[in-house]
Amino acid sequence: MARVELKQITKSFGSFKAVHESDVLFEEGSFTTLLGPSGCGKTTILRMVSGLESPTSGDIMIGGKRINDVPIHKRNLGLVFQNYALFPHRTIAENIAFGLKYRGVSKADAAQKVKDALEIVRLPGVEDRYPSQLSGGQQQRIAMARAIVIEPDVLLLDEPLSALDANLREDMRVELKAIQHRIGVTSIFVTHDQSEALAMSDRIIVMSAGRIEQVGAPEEVYNNPASEFVANFLGASNIVAVDVKGRGADDVTLEVPHFGAVTLHANRAVNLGDAAKGKLVIRAEKLHLSDGAAPEGAVSTKGVVEAVDYQGQLARYFVRIGDVQFQAMNMIDGAPFAQGAEVSVVLNPDDCSVLANEA
Repeated sequence: MARVELKQITKSFGSFKAVHESDVLFEEGSFTTLLGPSGCGKTTILRMVSGLESPTSGDIMIGGKRINDVPIHKRNLGLVFQNYALFPHRTIAENIAFGLKYRGVSKADAAQKVKDALEIVRLPGVEDRYPSQLSGGQQQRIAMARAIVIEPDVLLLDEPLSALDANLREDMRVELKAIQHRIGVTSIFVTHDQSEALAMSDRIIVMSAGRIEQVGAPEEVYNNPASEFVANFLGASNIVAVDVKGRGADDVTLEVPHFGAVTLHANRAVNLGDAAKGKLVIRAEKLHLSDGAAPEGAVSTKGVVEAVDYQGQLARYFVRIGDVQFQAMNMIDGAPFAQGAEVSVVLNPDDCSVLANEA
């Protein structure tokens, strides 16, 4: 295990700045995800850590040592890519042991290490098969075994699940996280998939346009987004302009269009500061539709269901409230609300967070 630290790292390709001055810390033994849309700089950071790209400026530290000038084959890193990159005409044992022969490991020791790696990824006994004889999920486990067999200081995973179908992808993210727990290696995971990031990570680094938007535990980043970009990228959010009507010792009162005065705990508005105006973030799953009265402590208003996106156990509703359309994602109890239905839209203030208006 090793701690990875990037100090004022930048990367430019000609006049294009892919990564702006950034300080990034990957704690020893942690599973940290770089999350963001295509072109945000997350893969560029991974490639700089691996040695596939050189930083334009700044320092890359692994285990307290500066490695900017250390070639990739001397960094002791495990790499897992989305296309597996297995050799089709080599056996599974030969694929896994590929990195060991360059480290002076004897054949007997290599065979034992391959066996141990296959036990870790829960595919014992497949040493003599070929990649084409394994499923996509099994091939991804072999790619993982090849990466960990060298006992790397850091494990780098670049969109490793994106080539799998949806059900297998969900199973494999559980497996990859379990493997990382078993071996305890510092892991840096790159994805644009928010559900992967939320399910697998100890910490998430959200990126946009080469800059870091927010760093934190999954629950923190999801429930307390630091910017409108983060609120929109992680999950479906309703973002509403609000006026601050009053501040108490422990609460803030906002004037929310169509809902009226809404009072929430001050810790839900830490990003608001002393601003007189802001934006209320309401996660779609926190906005409840009802055909009855609002529960105590909540506020409600009337709306009309304009569209229904049925998803089996839950439905995503598009609800018109005055001149604004809101999204609500609710579990279905009985039949879903029909298009055109008039509903009560129920909001619990402590399910919301508040952002300052961005410059």
